Amino acid sequence: MKDLVERYGGGLTLIMCLLVAFWLLLLVIVPNLYLFENSFRPYLPVQEMGGPKDVYTLKNYLTFFQSPIHISVFVWTVLYSSIVTAICFAIAYPLAYYLSKRASPKSLPTIFLLLTIPLWVSEIMRSFAWFIILSLKGPLNYILLDIGIIERPIRWMTGFRSVMIGLVYTYVLFMLFPVYNAIQSLDTSQIEAADDLGASWWRIHWRVILPHAKPGIASGSVMVFMLSAGSILVPTLLASTNSRWFTEIIQQWMFESLDWNTGAAYAFLLLILCTLFVTAVMRIFRVKLSDIAK
Repeated sequence: MKDLVERYGGGLTLIMCLLVAFWLLLLVIVPNLYLFENSFRPYLPVQEMGGPKDVYTLKNYLTFFQSPIHISVFVWTVLYSSIVTAICFAIAYPLAYYLSKRASPKSLPTIFLLLTIPLWVSEIMRSFAWFIILSLKGPLNYILLDIGIIERPIRWMTGFRSVMIGLVYTYVLFMLFPVYNAIQSLDTSQIEAADDLGASWWRIHWRVILPHAKPGIASGSVMVFMLSAGSILVPTLLASTNSRWFTEIIQQWMFESLDWNTGAAYAFLLLILCTLFVTAVMRIFRVKLSDIAK
């Protein structure tokens, strides 16, 4: 705070703090507290709200555990979000290493500009673009047929394939930048020393680079997993009839059934269960919150 006051002055610092407090309180905390409170109340007609039936109950949460279909959808959502996270890491790690240790410093601004250009377009437009690309008679099948890789068009919009492609494309940069920052902070002399001592390239990455990049990997993995599990636009546009996403069920409760109470309960269950899953995985890989905050 002292540094902010010295840099921007007391008046401007106060305005920035008030704006941040306003954003957090009125646009984040209050709406979530309202939904949390409503998640414990039954779905009632307007005339019965505030009456004897309007009491706090766990019925909305129990609805989830009493529905095998919804439990199955949640499990598949967590599973495929984990696969998306792993694919994003497999793509982002080599690129992050190249950008931080191999690429010319003069070319970095251009590369980062090219990488961030897709973010200039809204997520819904990018999802529509992938819907066109992955369609049965879309550009992807046309190119593969023309090259001769396939003999007949592939139905990409079946199962979870199209959803995973869309999620990886949408969130891979959220893995790339934390991993890049972590690897960039590694002293290159440590890599050179390991190479001089005869370590193979895979051992250098396993014993030197990956342990140092663990905070960035953990941060990127948490962001990609939570964003993928909570995504609504990509699954809505790219999912098939047999690849439902858990957020679609929440949307159905809130906007089709107009049952905001049960929808709010499902939303908080998604948050709580995904947080527990992330915490369990962090314990397995011996990652602490302090590592993510670095």
